Amino acid sequence: MKIMRSAEDYLEAMLMMQERHGYIRSIDIAAELNVTKPSVSYATKRLAENGYINKEPNGAITLTEKGMEIASRIYERHRVLTYLLLYLGVDESHARDDACKLEHDLSVETFDKIRACAEALQAREAHDD
Repeated sequence: MKIMRSAEDYLEAMLMMQERHGYIRSIDIAAELNVTKPSVSYATKRLAENGYINKEPNGAITLTEKGMEIASRIYERHRVLTYLLLYLGVDESHARDDACKLEHDLSVETFDKIRACAEALQAREAHDD
């Protein structure tokens, strides 16, 4: 099943919040993605129905294994692409925005090559230090 780009954005944001705060709340998702609370409510309902998240009665949200798999993949792409764009001299805000656009559309093969390049650059930087 192909997951929509917006769903990937929600899952990635949830993973980032989980790592940053140790919990995920709808209000934080709205702030992170700059969307309305009703939009978050609609999206989280669909994500829960499709088995990507669990919504607890107390309002807490957790990623399922299926949701975590997608969120981790997208978040890794975002980190690698941001690193590479910063390395190329793109300013930080543009690098983050452009990485967010690119992370969804690259093939596995292309991303694997980009990741290998980024890893080689990081290894070279570590060796030069």
